Amino acid sequence: MDLEKQEKKPPLLILTGPTAAGKTALSIRLAKAVGGEIVSADSMQVYRGMDIGSAKATREEMAGVPHHLIDVLDPEEDFNVVRFQQLALSAIASIQERGHLPILAGGTGFYIQSVLYGIDFTETREDEGLRNRLEQLAKREGPEKLHAMLREADPEAAASIHPNNVKRVIRALEFSSSTGSKISDHNRQQRQKEPVWNSRYLVLTDSRDAIYERIDRRVDEMIRKGLVEEVAALKGRGLQRGAVSMQGLGYKEILAFLDGECSLEEAVYRIKRDTRHFAKRQLTWFKREKSVIWVDRREFLDENSILQFLIGQAKEIRT
Repeated sequence: MDLEKQEKKPPLLILTGPTAAGKTALSIRLAKAVGGEIVSADSMQVYRGMDIGSAKATREEMAGVPHHLIDVLDPEEDFNVVRFQQLALSAIASIQERGHLPILAGGTGFYIQSVLYGIDFTETREDEGLRNRLEQLAKREGPEKLHAMLREADPEAAASIHPNNVKRVIRALEFSSSTGSKISDHNRQQRQKEPVWNSRYLVLTDSRDAIYERIDRRVDEMIRKGLVEEVAALKGRGLQRGAVSMQGLGYKEILAFLDGECSLEEAVYRIKRDTRHFAKRQLTWFKREKSVIWVDRREFLDENSILQFLIGQAKEIRT
């Protein structure tokens, strides 16, 4: 009976993994092979004019595959998991109406979780006054002050959120304030829920050394492509580190360089270091998720053999 119910659920393929694992290229090839459309689960690629630092695929690289939730907001606009869920579910519904397979691709674990399990965010009341106070406190005393508050309120959440990720720290503090509960407990409960889709949760990974090497190469390539100029243009529009969009890896570090706080060499070093730390936190998140299928590059002969495995997974949830 459970199997019959599962088969009646609409299909959803998730392709995720740590940054620089090679998700983008594989997701495009997969979509072309199975008649899929891609829904981006990335917190930075939603922003127009933020192409290099977010490692956004070019139109040529997209190869005609429809992509959703890319270039839909201006950098001055806020973006969070609630808005992501709304936009993603709308995109998925339209993809299904066309008879295509929705492929949720990207590395933001909480965004993926919100769609996979249909998390209800109505229980968490937004407190704009509290958020403003916390944002001002971070500006006055630095992000470490907020992180210390979170360590006291929810040590487990604090351990999984980098102190510089002010947006997520504030969200965790808001959750504690509005519900009287810990966001780490909430996330754990959500992971115990059953997916609302007939899904495959595929996590692409590789050895740590290989991922770190690709991160270093990617950052060097971003600098060559004009990341400094991209951030300078955003700064020229009046965007500073307080903006949600400028919290992304690469942007706040280059802003520090442009503000004369460090050399370009130091900024590049920080981007590489913090991106490696981010990849490690992503892997920790995915290891806590249930029903994950690990796609370890070391276990496949080449890219084509990985693709064939993914195609097989896609076919299984459509039958």
